[in-house]
Amino acid sequence: MTDRKAPHISVLLREVIDILAPKDGGIYVDGTFGAGGYTRAILEAADCRVYGIDRDPLAISMGREMVAEYEGRLVMIEGCYADMEALLAKHNVQAVDGIALDIGVSSMQLDEAERGFSFMREGPLDMRMSGKGRTAADIVNEESEAELARIIFVYGEEQRSRAIARAVAERRELAPFTSTVELAEVVASVVRPTGKGIHPATRTFQALRIVVNDELGQLVKGLVASERLLTPGGRLAVVSFHSLEDRRVKNFLSARSEGRARPSRHVPVMDEGPAPTFKLIKRGSIKARADELAVNPRSRSARLRGAIRTEAPAWTEAA
Repeated sequence: MTDRKAPHISVLLREVIDILAPKDGGIYVDGTFGAGGYTRAILEAADCRVYGIDRDPLAISMGREMVAEYEGRLVMIEGCYADMEALLAKHNVQAVDGIALDIGVSSMQLDEAERGFSFMREGPLDMRMSGKGRTAADIVNEESEAELARIIFVYGEEQRSRAIARAVAERRELAPFTSTVELAEVVASVVRPTGKGIHPATRTFQALRIVVNDELGQLVKGLVASERLLTPGGRLAVVSFHSLEDRRVKNFLSARSEGRARPSRHVPVMDEGPAPTFKLIKRGSIKARADELAVNPRSRSARLRGAIRTEAPAWTEAA
């Protein structure tokens, strides 16, 4: 199953639809609409309604072209999936049967040099999904060397973060960074290639993108919102692309399915807490199969986790 009209292949599309199991009359949310691959597959799988949410104006524009095609079964909403409760409330929707989230940057954003997400193409050092707020250039040029090192280490898991931050600080004394290639070249000057085909600037660009768009904060808020919105039996499918995202999804669903909280596997399980709000569809994550990897190399890092909502009330903040 691939999106016929989108300029990319939706990752783990068949598996996402298997988890959501769309049904006639159901209400579904594609919280990261992108080019609409998941939305199209949901709408074609059942006579249902989909609310497509995205903070990227370009994605919203593309989605509006699909609205007429599905005769009112698709509603486009501009905004971030972390705010889906409030966004859906404006459309008188308080409960849904399924939610799909594809975390991180989309293929079409990576492929557009002017968006500044990719170090492989010359473009402005931007990385904003919504086009609002601080750019990556603002962070690179304005933050202290120590803060840059922290950002690159924490959000990029880059062991050479201090050396990169030092090189960036020295280079910006000559002239501020304005382009993706400028930054990529400085990073490559202090980070050796791994021999695995991964560009030396990969982790640094990941870190900046996460900070610019508050991706991890939005993910946690989106998971909590999903818990409150899904009806009993409702299904959640989350695709992530690196360990920082997947770890948060895993920890959230583990806690919610066990009915107890544990900061990490090294800490003893706490006393029984609220009743489990989710039932895991599969322990562990689902990865792309060989046939998908052959067609779409970007799927190699994708991890899919799915769960079914129970009848238990959503956890409170205190819980």
